[in-house]
Parts: sequence; structure tokens; C-alpha cells
Amino acid sequence: MIRFLSPWWLLLVLPVLLLAAAYVVAQVRRKTFAVRFTNVALLAKLAPRSPGWRRHVTAGAFLLCLLVLATGMAKPSTEVREPLERATIVLALDVSLSMQATDVEPDRFAAMQDAAKLFVKELPDSYNLGLVAFAKNAAVIVSPTKEHRQVTQAIGNLRLQESTAIGEAVFASLQAIASVPADGAAGPPPARIVLLSDGFNTFGRGPDQAAEAAATANVPVSTIAFGTQEGVVELDGRPIPVPVDRDTLAALADSTKGRYYEAVSADELKDVYRDLGSSVGYRTRPHEITQWFAGLALLLGFAAGALSLLWTSRLP
Repeated sequence: MIRFLSPWWLLLVLPVLLLAAAYVVAQVRRKTFAVRFTNVALLAKLAPRSPGWRRHVTAGAFLLCLLVLATGMAKPSTEVREPLERATIVLALDVSLSMQATDVEPDRFAAMQDAAKLFVKELPDSYNLGLVAFAKNAAVIVSPTKEHRQVTQAIGNLRLQESTAIGEAVFASLQAIASVPADGAAGPPPARIVLLSDGFNTFGRGPDQAAEAAATANVPVSTIAFGTQEGVVELDGRPIPVPVDRDTLAALADSTKGRYYEAVSADELKDVYRDLGSSVGYRTRPHEITQWFAGLALLLGFAAGALSLLWTSRLP
């Protein structure tokens, strides 16, 4: 997609359009003037041979040259993606007992582990990757590192616990990000938290407080609401409904400028991770392509001049 860095210069297109309109009017008047002669056959013999349609080709090439030049003044650009140096991603995974629910095959916990391992596998090696697990408390299991195998192994060793502390998970992730070495760079590393949860916050500081801290640190939190509203687990022989708190997770992502996803199956969760893997750790910047417009205008100008010399022995 082409964008213009100085769009006000597009006003120069208007004089070119007016010139094109004047050319069309002049051609119409020329034909009207010619038919005023009563002896058209005599006029054809006396008048020099006209280049006919060829003069419109040279005029069109000349007008296109002006149009491209006018557009080029607006600094056209395209968007290019480039990897961020020191990019840091922290996976925050819910290991509360509600992850035992079997509304996702084989169950939420096993599906989450498989999808998270796939995400780690497909992530570029240059990214720092950390792991936070949360239930009643949140703990940094693996500090951000480029040794992604440590994260994969840790995901496989996760165990379920009671309660859900979504806010604490964000605070723990922010602490992990702050521990990334500066490596001679100024300021904190570009970072993002990817948080997966299937339940309501039941312990610790709330998601609103965590969202404020993440927004202050300029760290987007992308959230994944995993599971269905029909999820049920058995505790002490009693079925306990464990629906997903989608509103809280969506608000957390929105207030930190992250992305919100819903996944109700193992395949959908893998798709979400693939989408995240293609977007985190990159930035989009404009790449000016004015030189391409200038080159095209130059070619059109040469074409108009060469054709005019060939067909009329004069420049347009």
C-alpha cells in the first residue's frame, strides 16, 4: 500500500488535470473550426498531412509525465517490516485448575502446552523469550533468553495449581522484561507480553492495575481467551463451571495497545500463536519510493519527446 509523507503536495495534481482538460477542449474546438470550411476536399489537399492519433499519444505521455512528477512531490512511500533489535517476548501462561476442563481436546492444559511449544519453535532465534506461569501467584519460570530450548522444556514441566492471578502475571512479566541487559543500548528493550488465560482473576492485584503499569512501561499485552463458555471441572466430586472471562482479557489488551484473541480449540490456539509470531518483535516503518516516481516521469518525458520528434519533427 502506497502512502504519502507530504500529502499536501498532491494539490499539484490539480493544475495537471486542468491542463489535460484544456487539451481536450482545444481538440474539440479544432474539429469544430475545421468543419466550417465548405470545401472539405479542397481543405484536405491544401492542409499538410496531420499526425492524427499520434499527436494524442505524445500529449498523453507528456501529461502523464507531469502527473507522476506532481505525485512524486508528495513523497510516496511503502511500509516495510524490520526486526527489532533486543526484542523481548514474555509468555504468561495460566496454570490454574480450570485448565483441566475437557471442552478443548484433549484438555485445555495439554492443548495450551502443545501450542505454546509450537510458538517457541517458530519464533526467530534473535528474540529474547521468557516464561511466566501464574495461578494463585505468578512466577518467572525462565528469564528472557535467546536459549529458547529452556522455555520449551519449562512449558512441558508446568503443573496446575489453585486460583488465577492475571494481574500478578503482568507484573511478573514486566519484572522479567526489566531484567534484560541493556547491551550498550539506551532505554528498555522493545517488548511484548503474550498472556493466555481461561478464567476470571481471583487473586492478587487486578488486571486494571496491571494494565496501567504495562501502559506506563509501554509494553503491549496481547491476550488469548482460551476455552469455551461451557467448560466444567470436577473439584471434590462436584462439577464447577469455568467459563472464560473474555471481557477482562479484551480490556487488558485494548488498554495496553495489544491484541485480543479468542480460541476455542487446539487448532485455533495454534493459529493465534502463528499470527502473534508473525507480528511481535517487528516494527513497520515508511520506505520512501520517490525515486521510482521520478524515474517513471523521466521515462514518460523521454517517450513524449522522442515520439514527437519522430512524428512531427518538433518537441511537444
